[in-house]
Amino acid sequence: MTLRWYIDSAHVNTWQEWMPTGLFYGITTNPLLLERALLPCTHEQLASVVKIGFELGAQEMHIQTWGETAAAMANNAERIAGLDPRVVVKVPITREGATCASWLTARGVKTTMTALYAAHQVGTAMALGATYAAPYLGRMDEIGRDGHATVRTMQRMIQAVGSPMRLLVASVRHVSDIAALLQEGVDTFTLAPLLLPHLFSDPATTVAAADFERAAASQQPAS
Repeated sequence: MTLRWYIDSAHVNTWQEWMPTGLFYGITTNPLLLERALLPCTHEQLASVVKIGFELGAQEMHIQTWGETAAAMANNAERIAGLDPRVVVKVPITREGATCASWLTARGVKTTMTALYAAHQVGTAMALGATYAAPYLGRMDEIGRDGHATVRTMQRMIQAVGSPMRLLVASVRHVSDIAALLQEGVDTFTLAPLLLPHLFSDPATTVAAADFERAAASQQPAS
């Protein structure tokens, strides 16, 4: 499998800034991120952001459904999936979400089971035929669990049964988390805007780049 990074944001200006780098396979969002971006969680708004995301070069967009019942969740999910065949529908890994995801999978819709906090939930996601499963790495640590150990276990479970499902690691707090998990075969991450500049950051790299520019400037012919 190839490495996939996603931008985890509903801020279009963030997409416009970072998608041209070519680093990101796509974009992920959810109702909380829409709320933080002061955007309504409506189908009309989602149609707009999906159009913008794909115009900016996203190969996939993961858009989360909502609803208090499985039927309501599935109704919203069907409309989200209908926006574009490259949309992956995010579904929370609850009982209602499982029913919704099963309905979507039977209709050939790609799904991401989201908000995983425990290793056994990966088994649930695989049984549902999910395309992706999204563990919340940093949030596990923040509630006193070992996020890295849990994600490593999840990855081993997927590999042990030969499942094509990918872990989509969310709630990444540090670039060192990416380096550590890549060594374990985890290859898919969604990253918040605050983390993106740190994908390049190292003081020695900054100094070296400045030295290259100084040397180039010193050798330019006088105007």
